[in-house]
Amino acid sequence: MSGEFEPGEAFARRMDAEDPLRSFREEFLFPVHGDGHELYLLGNSLGLQPRKAKEYVLAAMEDWARLGVDGHFKGSPPWMEFHVGLGEQMARVVGARSEEVVVMNALTVNLHLMMVSFYRPTPERSKILMEASAFPSDQYAVAAQVRHHGYSPEQTVIPLAPRPGEHTLRHEDILDTLERHGKEIALVLLGNVNYLTGQAFDMAAITRAAHQRGCRVGFDLAHAAGNLRLSLHEDGPDFAVWCTYKYLNGGPGALGGVFIHERHFRDASLHRLPGWWGNDRGTRFQMKPDFEPAPGAEGWVLSNPPIIQMAALRASLELFDRATMPALRAKSEKLTGYLEFLIDRLPAGFVNSLTPRDPSQRGAHLSLRFTQDPQRMLETLRAEGIHCDFRYPDIIRAAPVPLYNSFLDVHRFVSVLERYARG
Repeated sequence: MSGEFEPGEAFARRMDAEDPLRSFREEFLFPVHGDGHELYLLGNSLGLQPRKAKEYVLAAMEDWARLGVDGHFKGSPPWMEFHVGLGEQMARVVGARSEEVVVMNALTVNLHLMMVSFYRPTPERSKILMEASAFPSDQYAVAAQVRHHGYSPEQTVIPLAPRPGEHTLRHEDILDTLERHGKEIALVLLGNVNYLTGQAFDMAAITRAAHQRGCRVGFDLAHAAGNLRLSLHEDGPDFAVWCTYKYLNGGPGALGGVFIHERHFRDASLHRLPGWWGNDRGTRFQMKPDFEPAPGAEGWVLSNPPIIQMAALRASLELFDRATMPALRAKSEKLTGYLEFLIDRLPAGFVNSLTPRDPSQRGAHLSLRFTQDPQRMLETLRAEGIHCDFRYPDIIRAAPVPLYNSFLDVHRFVSVLERYARG
């Protein structure tokens, strides 16, 4: 891909002028730095605010003030159905059927709920396969669920780690571990894009291999939803969970998303933690003592949804519908490829990328390891109005997000790195 790129600023400006998605940048609000906007490369941590988010939140507040409880039926949109519309939009983002997706809770809450249903250990099959470098919340949730069932995390969790001297997992090593331990594994739980290295995994192949050995499969899509072009229904994992405050721009602490494959909808043997809003809509207000789950993923909902949070998320999902994930992914591969091309031109030994070079094995962000003091490097970037983040002990992550970042953003970022490298 590097043959597509040129190093000069004129090339970046030309790419931006030819970008069919360039107008979406104007749909977002950027933090201010000095007399101009901050260069924001941190959508993998917290996405920017869509301009319409405030309008939609205020409209929901006005409905509440004007209608009171009648907002459930007369709001714009009616609150009773708000989560249904969001679920349909979200399903298009993650490649699922609308009934397989619901927007609810927060990511780790949803992970616990899914493990109640899909982690059912037995003495013969109790183990969980996950990345050694999984995000801490996932590790905490897994350890807690394992202990809840009376097992020891140290003996029950199988951690997948890179080979000595390598930074990312080899696909063949994941499949080999499934071959060797498949009969013992109750659940395979992976982050589809690893938060630390940016490595993306082959969801379809891993799911097939795990299912062939009788394992259940779940994915944490925190760094994949809104980033990769996903095909959850076709790839077939049993469940997936994700947040919406990163690439999906739902706002700080925004709601999470859940996917449950339709093959589980009629499985009465599945355990779940029920709540009133998960009742079938036709009988919900009959206030029966027995739980009658709604069809589809909605049957896992616990409580009535927070409308104000959903209003903010609606503003972003409308943009995804307009842009489409295929177009966003195509631009993302070019943006991240351009970033990699410019990084490769920096002085030898100054920085190394831990993220795979193959675009099919990564999302938007690169994890950069600097040989000089990375925290000082980060301070230099912030002084220039460039927002990235730091991961202990020595990694700076930079994510050019296709909805609102430009090729000129990438060029400016690497130009600052080059000045720093050359002293």
